[in-house]
Amino acid sequence: MNKVRCSWAKGELDIAYHDTEWGRKTHDERELFEYLILEGMQAGLSWSLILKKRENFKRAFDNFDYNICANYSDEYLESLRSDEGIIRNKLKIYGVRKNAIAFIKIQEECGSFDKYIWNFTNYKTINSNHKTSSDVPNKTELSDAISKDMKKRGFTFVGSTIIYSYMQAIGMINDHTVDCFCHKECCE
Repeated sequence: MNKVRCSWAKGELDIAYHDTEWGRKTHDERELFEYLILEGMQAGLSWSLILKKRENFKRAFDNFDYNICANYSDEYLESLRSDEGIIRNKLKIYGVRKNAIAFIKIQEECGSFDKYIWNFTNYKTINSNHKTSSDVPNKTELSDAISKDMKKRGFTFVGSTIIYSYMQAIGMINDHTVDCFCHKECCE
């Protein structure tokens, strides 16, 4: 019997990501940084493209080690602009260093980035009950508020739509459709 999934999960990489990662709670600092960078890289592009390039991003950005990323030189970032394995947008590439610096500042202020970001939902997943993927919003008042706060703290590529996608990815919001086999798993 075939599993029912959210309608956007079509290709092999999409299905694997949907079934094992998307909407699953994570409190791991490295993973939180990775998803933040990947969501920013995806702006204006397809998620499938980002998943295809994910291993290249891991290589280029030292497995998303924010301590290393925060110390990248301009020369290193410029060298990445010729790396065909990643998105070569200058602002996005330089944004990795900028976001790593802001990420570390939040860790210092709040004890962890996890505490900072999950505090917005009182450390709980917001469970939606959407019937179809088209019912899922692109942003909300909460993603607007988080986006605004993160921009004030020096982050880039953290607009409200990106932050809403980020919240979905890290399990702050369970937007699996009610017929999707993952919906109940992510509610727990």
